[in-house]
Order: sequence, then C-alpha cells, then structure tokens
Amino acid sequence: MRIDLHCHSTASDGTDTPAELVRNAAAAGLDVVALTDHDTTRGYGEAIAALPAGLTLVTGAELSCRVDDVSMHMLAYLFDPEEPALLAERELVRDDRVPRAQAMVARLNDLGVPVTWEQVERIAAGGSVGRPHVATALVELGVVPTVSDAFTEEWLADGGRAFVEKHETDPFEAIRLVKGAGGVCVFAHPAAAKRGRTVSEARIAEMAAAGLDGIEVDHMDHEADARDRLRGLAKDLDLLVTGSSDYHGSRKTVALGAYTTDPEVYGEITRRATGAFPVPGTGGA
Repeated sequence: MRIDLHCHSTASDGTDTPAELVRNAAAAGLDVVALTDHDTTRGYGEAIAALPAGLTLVTGAELSCRVDDVSMHMLAYLFDPEEPALLAERELVRDDRVPRAQAMVARLNDLGVPVTWEQVERIAAGGSVGRPHVATALVELGVVPTVSDAFTEEWLADGGRAFVEKHETDPFEAIRLVKGAGGVCVFAHPAAAKRGRTVSEARIAEMAAAGLDGIEVDHMDHEADARDRLRGLAKDLDLLVTGSSDYHGSRKTVALGAYTTDPEVYGEITRRATGAFPVPGTGGA
C-alpha cells in the first residue's frame, strides 16, 4: 500500500489541477493521496469528482504558522472544513497572501527586477498566491534558473532581500483549532534547514504536549542524518512518523510517491480523525 500524505494543486501553488493530481496519483501507483493545499480547501470538490477507482483521497491543508520568529507549516488532515473557528483563521491567513505577494513584487522592482503583479497573478491562475508563484516569475525572467534558487537570502528566503512577512498562525493555536475541527496535526518538514531557520526540538516537545500528532520525517528536504534524528525524537515524544513527496507538479522535481507513509501510521491518523473521513474513488469524472 503506497500512501503520499502531502501534495499540492493549482488551488494553491501546485501546477496540477486537483483533478489532474488525483489522476496522476493513480497513474503513479498510489493507493492513498492527500490534498494539502496552503491554507485552503477549495480543491476538494474537483478532486473528489475526478477520483479514480482504487485511489483514496485524504482531505487536508498545509497551514502557515510561526513560532519564535520561525516560519513553519502544519499539515492538518481530515478536519471539518466548515468548522467556523478554523475556517476563519484559514481565511485570515489566505486573505493576507495577496498584499504580501504584491509587497514582494514591489521589493523586487526596487531591486531592479521587472516582475509585475499581473505576471504573478497569471502564474497563480486563481490559486492561493504564495512565494512559489513569485519565484516562478523570477524563473520566467531569467533571474534564477529554478524555483528553488529563488529561495535564498538574495531573493525570497525568510529574511531575504525581497521577503515580506504575512499573517501566520501560532502553531499551538493551530493545533487547538484543528483538534476542535476533528482533525489530525503533523509538523511538515521540520528539519528543512535549506528553507531557513528551523523550530527547536524543545518547541516540538511542547507542541507534542499540546496535542501534535506527528512529524513528517521522510521528505526531500531532509538529509539522512536529519531523518534519523527526527525518528528518535518522534519515538521519545510518542509522535507518528509520516513521509510524503510534498508534490507541486512541475514546480518541483520530486515525483508523486517519492516518499511515503507507513500504512499503520495512516490507519492511526484515520482512527484519530473525527471531522472527516477518507474518500474512496468510484471511477472519477
């Protein structure tokens, strides 16, 4: 059983539509795929309508959080998407994305880069706009060779020359809200040092005490020694260990199913969730 619990679509910063994502997941031999767009659930309907037979969809979102002035992401699975408190917080974060991206465009212009807001809007194509869309604009302009190369201190990394902060949820509040909506919380790529500063293990221990369910260990941005360290931390804190591709379509080189989650861990996630249930495919549209 092959399970990928972290994937993005055009509802945020992926390049596959939700329908294309589930069809590509089935073609990649996955049995379970999670749709975890940034701070939004708007791709659910299309993904469910197109869900092929033999593939199960886990609904979720990747929530933007910040603690100790460190940006982090929280994967939330199988929560009630209409629960008012969590919905309001997601909308607050999502609504701040547009002015933030516009401010990044302005900073890039000040740095002599002729990127335009219209270009970023075109790239986002109606999705929840984020740094990867601005990074793609830099690639189009030939400023950097790849999206990953835009995430440096020279450009868009945390604290970089064109970086602009946005509203981000305190992770302890995110855990409380997700739990209140019947969901399950997993800290996404906690050791991805190439993205910037990482959250301390002491803070992760506090999150575990507050109800964090797991940490994403097997991820393209984690070196082997980091994975070993995280597995030990998860064992010490009694946290679930997940693995996933963090697939973004053509915006990243990683393939669907490049990293996967153990079926027993997936089963425990579904047992803990009360806000929603995995959706089995019936053939798709």
